[in-house]
Amino acid sequence: MKRERIIQSYLLATPAGQMRVELSPKGICTLRLPRGRARRRKSSSAGLDAMLRRLSRDLRDYFDGKEVKFCYPVDPGESTPFQRSVWRALRRIPHGQTRTYAEIARAVGRPKACRAVGAACGQNPLPLLIPCHRAVASNGKPGGFSGGRGWKKFLLDLEGVGFDEGPNVQPE
Repeated sequence: MKRERIIQSYLLATPAGQMRVELSPKGICTLRLPRGRARRRKSSSAGLDAMLRRLSRDLRDYFDGKEVKFCYPVDPGESTPFQRSVWRALRRIPHGQTRTYAEIARAVGRPKACRAVGAACGQNPLPLLIPCHRAVASNGKPGGFSGGRGWKKFLLDLEGVGFDEGPNVQPE
């Protein structure tokens, strides 16, 4: 029997718009890029308020172009060991850098699993905290992104890795 997670949902204002954050007792389980209409933020305990205030400040700094290390406990929910290994590898990619799906596949010990790495990126519920926008195709194209190609381009540009500037990212 699957155990249900207790999830609290909040909206955080950022320079990029309202971002929905969902928390479980283990950590942040969802971070959604701005879409749709905003709703009021629910109240929470003092401990969570402190973390949300810190996350809100870090998101504001990030969208203002500052380098931010998102070091938060995460709880991405049900996932495979392979997905978790890909997500750990993504979290190690420094701000302003990219890795190819092939490089990530090699890093997790599955050198032929490039497409599976892409699929794991597509299942990532925590963009920015697990920076899947930093994963690009070996042919120099940006590849997909769960938030859409516009978001991927925006985030890479924000980090100084424009499609026509970095060695791994070229315009389509």
